Amino acid sequence: MIVPDGIDTQFLTRFREEITAQIGKGLNFYIIAGGGKTCRNYQNAAKEVMGNISREDLDWLGIHTSRVNAHLIRTIFQKEAYRRVIKNPTRSVEADEPVIVGAGWKPGWSTDYCAVIAAKTLGAKRVVNLSNIDYVYTADPRKNPDAQKIEKIKWAEFRKLIPSEWDPGLSSPFDPVAAREAEESGIEVAIVNGAHLDRFSDYLSGKPFTGTVIS
Repeated sequence: MIVPDGIDTQFLTRFREEITAQIGKGLNFYIIAGGGKTCRNYQNAAKEVMGNISREDLDWLGIHTSRVNAHLIRTIFQKEAYRRVIKNPTRSVEADEPVIVGAGWKPGWSTDYCAVIAAKTLGAKRVVNLSNIDYVYTADPRKNPDAQKIEKIKWAEFRKLIPSEWDPGLSSPFDPVAAREAEESGIEVAIVNGAHLDRFSDYLSGKPFTGTVIS
């Protein structure tokens, strides 16, 4: 959502407006930026030049791209956000500001997993994953025309649809390690297309919305 090709300033403008509107309603946010397409571009470039790249090196490319994206997010929320980007999601942050911005931490930890751990640290029970898909599907709709959209699903059933292990650069609605942790911790995850922030608003307000809830 942040850098689909170039930096999407129109999305960032709408995102800032939506978050500040929700802050006005009394909500606080811990926003964790992923590496997205930028991450995969760097990883693919390294593979093209070198061939075999270690998982750790691929992970670090993802971590650093997420940190660049996170610094951009923190900058556009400079009036509302805690002064530093948080890298360690197990760290309790004493912040008076309504927004905390986080990023990737260390190899083996996806930003999905960081989000779930940050939720545990905060005692939050809801995580929203803003991505470029409308729903979780029974299969990849780009490859399988018979794929069915899913509006609500339990964690045990969701985990049957995704790989059992996580790899750097994995393209999945939600990281399998994070999925296991969310299930064990009783955390609900909403998958929402970030291009339609009205859906994000509807979810936060408890209204019907277009997207998938995993619980």
